[in-house]
Amino acid sequence: MNNITKIVAVSLMALAIPTVNADENAIKQQVAKTMPELKIDSVKPSEVPGLYEVTVGSSILYASDNGKYLIQGRLIDVESRVDLTEKKLAAVRLAALATIGQDKMITFTPKIHKYTVNIFTDIDCGYCRKLHSEIDQYMAEGITINYLFYPRAGKGSESYTKAVSVWCADDRNAALTAAKKDQKVPSKTCDNPVDAHMKLAEQFEVKGTPTIVTEKGNIYPGYLPAKQLVEALESEKK
Repeated sequence: MNNITKIVAVSLMALAIPTVNADENAIKQQVAKTMPELKIDSVKPSEVPGLYEVTVGSSILYASDNGKYLIQGRLIDVESRVDLTEKKLAAVRLAALATIGQDKMITFTPKIHKYTVNIFTDIDCGYCRKLHSEIDQYMAEGITINYLFYPRAGKGSESYTKAVSVWCADDRNAALTAAKKDQKVPSKTCDNPVDAHMKLAEQFEVKGTPTIVTEKGNIYPGYLPAKQLVEALESEKK
């Protein structure tokens, strides 16, 4: 259960907002008054008449047109079988990744670039290590990999300390590769983005590592071999 889910679960019963006009600003003001924990980024009409789409960080909620009810869930177009919420979330994820910036990620770049993926990784995760052990295969397929850290044991854990040391190394790419091989990386501290990476992973509701986020904003949880990842990336172009 992520922070958004907890806030909604705790606060939803207390959400007794007076009826207001169907107005984005009014909904934002009323929700903010009753649930100040929710930092609303935008409110706009959804595909369903009378239902408003509320963006909170990397999450999407829905509000009734009178501002009285807040809904957490997926909006599905039954006829086309399209998850409309997921399509919107993809764009929200890309915007969130842009706030981190590629300069705050560890990037492995192929000689000929064709695709880009962002991967939440844990240095001590077995499948994360397997993926990285095949880095040459991903490079051969033209896949640029931007790594973000998500030490699942949490802040202050051994995995977290390793992530910070890798980031603070003189050669981050070499240090990450060494750490993935279970080789000791000199312990270092410096200004680093590990906490920001972890916060973003929580917003994305990352459950495990590796978690792959494509350049379209779609999520693939778990390890994918290079060839299979290319197939997934190609399917996004159709």
